[in-house]
Amino acid sequence: METEKKTKVVKKKVSTKKSVAKAPVSMDAKIYNKTGSETGAIKLPEKVFNAPYNADLLHQVVVSMQANARTPVAHTKDRSEVRGGGKKPWKQKGTGRARHGSSRSPIWRGGGITFGPRKEKDYSKKINKKMRTTALYSALSRKFKEGEILFVDDLSFEKPKSAEAREVLASLSKVDGFKYLLSKKKNSALLTTDGKDKVVEKSFSNFGNVEIDEVRNLNPLDVLTYKYLVISKPKESVLFLLSKAENKTK
Repeated sequence: METEKKTKVVKKKVSTKKSVAKAPVSMDAKIYNKTGSETGAIKLPEKVFNAPYNADLLHQVVVSMQANARTPVAHTKDRSEVRGGGKKPWKQKGTGRARHGSSRSPIWRGGGITFGPRKEKDYSKKINKKMRTTALYSALSRKFKEGEILFVDDLSFEKPKSAEAREVLASLSKVDGFKYLLSKKKNSALLTTDGKDKVVEKSFSNFGNVEIDEVRNLNPLDVLTYKYLVISKPKESVLFLLSKAENKTK
């Protein structure tokens, strides 16, 4: 008796969900003045402000930078550094006690420390230039997408004045998305300048929640530490950041 082979027809389920295309990130940013008024716009390079987010690379670079900035402080003295111990505690034989040559032996109270922390330890780690630059662009792109980068045309003052600097921070805090610029107690904002400006540095030096530095010193650790990033002279600063991207590709 012949057996009939039954063939199963498998129907493929066709998903009716339509693939939604992600909206492209606008690379146009507004430029404000010290009073918080909009004065223009700037076209940002995608290499710098639209780079893919790389969490693993950022973690590696940030940890390495923190290790390089670490100063060994904990230091214990071994038996050669502890004061005293030059005289033999008692004679070698005849006392019935164990023989000892110094009272500064690690097994004695007040003696040297064995395997204690030493300030000669080196915690530094190597960071390649391409890694540092790529991590910086990744951090800048993430902060730009979250709306935490503010471009200001100029932050200069005629003379150091903390009151004027406070007025600038109060005015910029009225910009949409930057309301905590003045009120946040710690790590509020990092202000960058295109060059060395002692007047600006002295004006903002009394604010513990604000740090000011040159744009050439911008690094992933500072970008991630502070909530906001305020970039003055945006055209010159962006050109400098873009030059780092071009040097990285060479």
